[in-house]
Amino acid sequence: MNHKERMLSGLPYLANEDGLFEERQRAKVLCHKINTCDPLDVEKRAEYLKELLENASDKIFIEPPFRCDYGANMYIGDGFYANYNLTVLDCAKVIIGENVLIGPNVCITTAGHPIHYMSRRKYEYADEISIGNNVWIGANVVINPGVKIGDNCVIGSGSVVTKDIESDTVAVGNPCRALRRITDDDKVYYYKDKKFDVTDY
Repeated sequence: MNHKERMLSGLPYLANEDGLFEERQRAKVLCHKINTCDPLDVEKRAEYLKELLENASDKIFIEPPFRCDYGANMYIGDGFYANYNLTVLDCAKVIIGENVLIGPNVCITTAGHPIHYMSRRKYEYADEISIGNNVWIGANVVINPGVKIGDNCVIGSGSVVTKDIESDTVAVGNPCRALRRITDDDKVYYYKDKKFDVTDY
């Protein structure tokens, strides 16, 4: 098993072996093109994004700047929107469902390092992250390796998600914890106790 296979299998691996350094360099070049593209040239930016995120839907939008380690390990469904400064360390798979909204300055990191300094000097590891459908992730959230976030969740701003979050949950804090369930009663409110004055949602 080479080090790329070890990385994708969740085993300790050497990050600069078996073409991994070159793959990260390719991603950096494409991220640079995305981030420096003329803001009015949306089609060109979408081209670069598709080249980088080959396993993503065509129906996604990411505001630059955006950074990732590989791009090829990200699987993204339709209706995805990410605001400024999304960082994804996709050393393992990052699976994102449909209609996911991400606020500014979010970090999704599958990458980790051993606790002991002797092994940490040489090895790292990665653990898959999955985010369900219809999830909203607020600004400045960090999602740690191995986390699964269920469908329809809201992750509050500034949260550090270290454990799985069940579907239909509002979760907040550091570490992120379930605050309450999302129910049909929430449908009539758009913010706190403010009710919608429209019904076409």
